[in-house]
Amino acid sequence: MIDKLDYLLALARERHFGRAAESCGVTQPSFSAGIRVLEEMLGMPVVERSSRFRGFTPEGERVLEWARRILGDVHAMRADVGALKHSLTGLLRIAAIPTVLATITELTTPYRARHPNVRFSIQSCTSNEVLRRLENFEVDAGVTYLDNESIGRARMIPLYEERYRLLTSADALLGHREHVSWSELGDIPLCLLTPDMQNRRILDRLLQNAGVTIEPTLESNSIVVLVSHVQTGRWACILPEKLARIFGLTEKLRIIPIINPEEVHTVGLVLPDRDPLSPLVAALATLARERGSLD
Repeated sequence: MIDKLDYLLALARERHFGRAAESCGVTQPSFSAGIRVLEEMLGMPVVERSSRFRGFTPEGERVLEWARRILGDVHAMRADVGALKHSLTGLLRIAAIPTVLATITELTTPYRARHPNVRFSIQSCTSNEVLRRLENFEVDAGVTYLDNESIGRARMIPLYEERYRLLTSADALLGHREHVSWSELGDIPLCLLTPDMQNRRILDRLLQNAGVTIEPTLESNSIVVLVSHVQTGRWACILPEKLARIFGLTEKLRIIPIINPEEVHTVGLVLPDRDPLSPLVAALATLARERGSLD
C-alpha cells in the first residue's frame, strides 16, 4: 500500500506517467499497474484515464491528501524510531527563496554544531515552489515570506523582518541621499528579480502604489547576477537590508533606506503541518524558536 501511495505522490509531482515512473525507479507499465492496484483496493478511480495524464478524479484528489498525511507519518515514524538508537543523522532538505539564501547559514551552522552527523541540501525556489515541494515531501522545510501571500497548510516560525534598501554607488543618481522614496526610483537603471519571485511582486506593488511604472534594465532569478551588476557602479538594485549587509556590499556601495512607506515583511521557517514532526525537522524547529529572531 505504501509504495502505491508513493506512486500517487510522484504522479502529482511530475504530472506525467513516464517521469513519475522514472522517479520511482520502475518501468511505466509497472507504475500504471500499481496505480490500478491502488484503485482496486480503494474501489474507485483516482486518475482521469487517457493516453496521457489529465489529472485526478475528485476522489483521487481526496486520496492524494490522505497519501500526503500517511507518508509523512511513515517517514516521521522511521526517523523517530531510528533516533532512539543513534544520534541524529541523515539529510535535511531546505527550500528557500533567493533573497534569504545567505541567511540560511544562521540556521545550518548552529544546527550542525549540535548534530554533526546531519547533512544539508539547500534549494533556491520561488515562494510557490517552496510550498509545493514541502507539500509533496520533496523538502523537509522551507524559508519564505510569512505575511504577504497565503501559506496554506504549514506551520510557521518567524525568523526576522525584511526591510528594503536602494543599493547604488555614491556617485550615481540618488547615491548621495540619506533616504529616498519609492516614487523617485523610476528614473534609475534597476536590476530586479524576475516577476515569478514574491520579492519582485512586493516591489512591483510598492512602486505601483507610488505611481511608478518601471521597466527594469535587467532581470534575473539569481541574486548573484543582480549583485555583480550593482558592484560595477553602473547599476542599482533594491535588496533586503540584511542580504546587502551579509554580502558586505556596504563597504563599496551605499545602502539607502527607502521610505514612504518603509515596508516590512516577515521571513520565517515553514514546516509540514503534521504531528509528530520528524526528528530532523523537530530539531530545526527547536533551534529556530530558541534563536527567536535572526536580526
